[in-house]
Amino acid sequence: MLTREQVGFYNEHGYLHIPQLFSPDEINELSDELDRLVHDWARTDKGWSGPWRKAYMDEATEQKSKLTAMHDLQFYSDAWLRGVTNRKLAAAMSALLGPNVEFHHSTLHIKPPETGHPFPMHQDDPFYEHTNGAYVDVLFHLDDTSHANGEIRFLDGSHKLGKLKHITQTPDGPCTPHLPTDKYRLEDTVPVPARRGDVVCFNIYTIHGSYINTTNKARRLVRVGYRDPQNIQIAGQSCGRPGLMVAGYRDRREGQPLFPTE
Repeated sequence: MLTREQVGFYNEHGYLHIPQLFSPDEINELSDELDRLVHDWARTDKGWSGPWRKAYMDEATEQKSKLTAMHDLQFYSDAWLRGVTNRKLAAAMSALLGPNVEFHHSTLHIKPPETGHPFPMHQDDPFYEHTNGAYVDVLFHLDDTSHANGEIRFLDGSHKLGKLKHITQTPDGPCTPHLPTDKYRLEDTVPVPARRGDVVCFNIYTIHGSYINTTNKARRLVRVGYRDPQNIQIAGQSCGRPGLMVAGYRDRREGQPLFPTE
């Protein structure tokens, strides 16, 4: 599924753009079902908290900025179950992670029109902390992305830094994990615009963020996580929950019990 050059690019830079992984029919089905899920299940609110908001937005924009989100789309839609277990995608993950690949989660992030939520620079590890970097996040692109609607942007090679300490507390209380805005800047990142049907993969330690959506249309992305099943989760989203094996076999660790049935 991936060439040696593609795997080498991912290992060196910490991210990889795979064009047209989904066929037009597949992405149309996922798109239609996503709209239905948003109508029935998703929530829209102010999104991530923290002092970064003042650094990224003026006061008027900050007050209006929103994010539409929901978790685990595969629990609500058979189309999305097929999406996250797609054989071509599983083969790509095997090339990046090794022969055994476990699906971990899916999360919808929609930037609404005109003031759709920007994302501060961060790693994903603080949200679902794992023992090591054998974890790949995949962005399913339901829409074309560009600078105008807030495409994903990466700090090239930053996965090699490993786990970084994030800001999680402010004088006003806890906030969403993010990196200091004066040290890690969006201006220093590489933009990775993509087309509908593409996926963009990145390491759990790769620093990334995005600008605000300034267009009159929503920007729809779904983040899907895959890991080596031997990469143990420590904390965060979906911690302790087994995932579907989308490639290979789950080798049993010494003394590992069967998964509970209650």
